[in-house]
Amino acid sequence: MSITSKGFSVILDSIHEGIIAINGDGLITVFNRAAERIMKLPTAKVMGQPIAQVIPNTRLHLVLKKGQPELNSQQKIHNTTIVTNRAPIRDEVGDLIGAAAVFRDISEIVILAEEITKLKETQALLKAIINSTHDAISVVDENGLGLMINPAYTRLTGLTEEAVLDKPATVDIAEGESMHLQVLRTGRPVTGVPMKVGPSKREVIVNCAPLKVQNKSKGSVGVIHDVSEIHRLSEELEHAKQLIRHLEAKYTFQDITGKSTAVRQAVELAKRASATPATVLLRGESGTGKELFAHAIHHSSQRAREKFVRVNCAAIPDSLMESELFGYVAGAFTGALRGGKQGFFQEGHGGTLFLDEVAEIGLHVQAKLLRVLQEKEVLPVGSTTPTPINVRIITATNANLEELIHAGKFREDLYYRLNVIPIRIPALRRRKEDIPYLSKRIIEKYNQEYGRNVASISRQVISRLQEHHWPGNVRELENVLGRAIINMKLSDTEITLAHLPQLEHQSPNNRAQASTVAGLDSGKDYNQLKYHWEKELFQQVLQQSGGSKTQAARLLNISVRTLYNKLKNLDLD
Repeated sequence: MSITSKGFSVILDSIHEGIIAINGDGLITVFNRAAERIMKLPTAKVMGQPIAQVIPNTRLHLVLKKGQPELNSQQKIHNTTIVTNRAPIRDEVGDLIGAAAVFRDISEIVILAEEITKLKETQALLKAIINSTHDAISVVDENGLGLMINPAYTRLTGLTEEAVLDKPATVDIAEGESMHLQVLRTGRPVTGVPMKVGPSKREVIVNCAPLKVQNKSKGSVGVIHDVSEIHRLSEELEHAKQLIRHLEAKYTFQDITGKSTAVRQAVELAKRASATPATVLLRGESGTGKELFAHAIHHSSQRAREKFVRVNCAAIPDSLMESELFGYVAGAFTGALRGGKQGFFQEGHGGTLFLDEVAEIGLHVQAKLLRVLQEKEVLPVGSTTPTPINVRIITATNANLEELIHAGKFREDLYYRLNVIPIRIPALRRRKEDIPYLSKRIIEKYNQEYGRNVASISRQVISRLQEHHWPGNVRELENVLGRAIINMKLSDTEITLAHLPQLEHQSPNNRAQASTVAGLDSGKDYNQLKYHWEKELFQQVLQQSGGSKTQAARLLNISVRTLYNKLKNLDLD
C-alpha cells in the first residue's frame, strides 16, 4: 500500500526529532513540526526558501555542496543546543539530488547530565566521608537489604562487603535483634542498644535512625561503637583524672593570700627556693598551708611541666612505707604484684616529690631515705640493683624535729639533708591582719562550690574573727566561714554575726586541762583523771574538726594512726 503525500507529512510531524530537507537547489522541501518548534520558525515562512537565508548557522547547504555527511554535530540555535546528523540524498543512479538533517534539542539532556554529574560527585564525596570516619556505619534500604558499609565496619565486625551488601540486615548479628529492622518497622530511631556482631561476637553499642526522602522511608543507617574502645577511653579518662589529681601542681604563688610581713617573707624565700634544685623543708602548724607552698614552689621551678607527686606519710602504715616510697620487684614479699611496682620516688622521676608529715617515717625507712638523698638512687624492696632517680624533694611537718632528734625518733643526719632551705609558715594567730584577705578568697571559693552569691563580710564579723585564737589556723577559718555560708539564706549576700557559728576563745587543750583540774576534788586517781581528760580533749577536737579524723589529727599534732588508736582506747571509735 502506497503512502500519500498527506500521510507522509503526518508521519514526519509525529516524529519528535526535527527534520529538514532541501532539494538540489538548496530550497527547503521538508520542515516538520519538531523543526518548527526547535527553530522557532513557522513552516509556511520557510518552505521553498533557500536554507542559507532562513536558517541561522545551517550547514546543510554545505553538505549538499560537498556530498559528505556530518554526524553527531552540536550546534547552537538561539538559546537551544541541538545535536544533528546531516547527510546528502542521492537518486537510484547515485546522482546528488538534495540533503537532509535530523536533529533534536539536547538542552534538557545537558542539564540532566550536569545534575547526574553533580549527584555522582556528591555521592562520591558522601562515600569518602563515610569511609574516612572511625565509626562503623551500616546502611540498609527500605527492604532491609545491605546498601552500604564502611571500612571501619569491616574492621569491627570482620565481615566483607560481599557478605553484607544485598544481604538481610540480620547477617551481621551474633546476639540480639536487628535494630535496622526495628527502625524500618517503627520509623523511630534507637540509641545505646548493646549487642554482639560478627563471627567473633564483638560487643558493640548500636545507634540506628531512619532514612527518609520526602517523608518516605528509604532505609536505615546505623552507627556501631566498639565497647572495648569505650572501655579503653574510659580508662584513659580515669587515668588522666588521676594525673590531674596526683601529678600536677594546682596552686601558684598567686594563690597564697596575705600581706603580712611574715607571709611576704615566707613567700619571698619560697620563690628563691623554687629557682634552685635544693631540698625544701616546710614547717608550721597544721592548717597553715604548707601543701599550698609546696605546689607553688614546684609550679615556679624548672620542673613545672614534670610530675608533682604528693605523699602523705602519716596515711601509710609503717609496714608498707618502704615499698610505697622505693617500690619493689616481683616476688619481693607475699602479696606483691606479679610485675613489681614503682615507688613514689620512681614515679616522680624528673619532677618533684612532696613528702608531707615526713616526721611520721620510721627510723628504718629514714636510713634508706637518707641514702636516696645522698646517692640519688633507690633500691626497690627485693632488688639488688639500684635505680638512678632525678627528683626534687620538698618535705613538710608540723612536728618539732629538734625534740624528735633529742628523743631518738628522728635521724640527725637526715634532718640536715632535709633542712637545706627551711621555710616556716606563720600561724594564723600571728598574721591576723591577713584575715580580711583570706576571708575574701575563701568566700570566693565557697561561692563556686556551693553555688552561692555572697558578696561581702561585715566589719563586726572581721573583728570577731580577729579576736579568735585560731588553733586550727587557715583550715579552721575555712571551716568557720563555710558553716557561716551554710547558715545564710539564698537571698543573703553579706555574712553577719547572725550567720557566724560560735567561736570558742579557749583552745581544746586549755578547756580539757581546766576540766581535769576541777576533777581533782572528785577523788579520782591519776589514771582516771587522764582517761577523762583525754576523752574530753578528743571529743572537743572531733567536734571542732566537724568529725574529720585527718583534721583532728592535725589539730593535735599527731599521726592519723595514733588518733585511731586513741579513739579506740577511749571508746570513741
